Amino acid sequence: MEDIKLILDMVEEGMGRSIEHFRNALVKIRAGKANASMVDGVSVDYYGSMTPLNQVANVSVSDARTLAITPWEKHMIPIIEKAIRDANLGFNPQSDGEMVRIPIPMLTEERRKDLVKQAKTEAENARISLRKARQDANSDLKALLKDGVSEDAVKDGEKKVQDITDSFNNKVEAIMKEKESQIMTV
Repeated sequence: MEDIKLILDMVEEGMGRSIEHFRNALVKIRAGKANASMVDGVSVDYYGSMTPLNQVANVSVSDARTLAITPWEKHMIPIIEKAIRDANLGFNPQSDGEMVRIPIPMLTEERRKDLVKQAKTEAENARISLRKARQDANSDLKALLKDGVSEDAVKDGEKKVQDITDSFNNKVEAIMKEKESQIMTV
């Protein structure tokens, strides 16, 4: 029974990582409001090495439609502007010599629908990951039959794995609904 508990703990941990990855992927899909994490994937050339933007500047939200990026070194302003443009995020950064401001444009209905599709793709990727974790756990449980574990114990384990999978699928669905409503809210 300890082997079954170990497998159940491992599947739950793996599915938890899948949910966390899904949440991180959704953060990158903008919902029309300024969010400092919108530029998390941007790297700048800092003295010859590519460095994440948040390690060379302070990224903050100045209002609902504007990101403010204040570099720690003023000479980084043009480099930051170029990095943001090159990242193909759809932003047009503007600087005033002190900081870089990024106005967040209003989303069109068509763009909102595209973002929902993108979010649904991420949700499906999360579900695939959950199914893979379930499949691996069930294979590990079946392997226990050869080690002398009773068939009833393995069946109970498989049922628990399915219950865990259903629980995590419901989490994916809830997160997706929340993100969709954020995106579609004007």
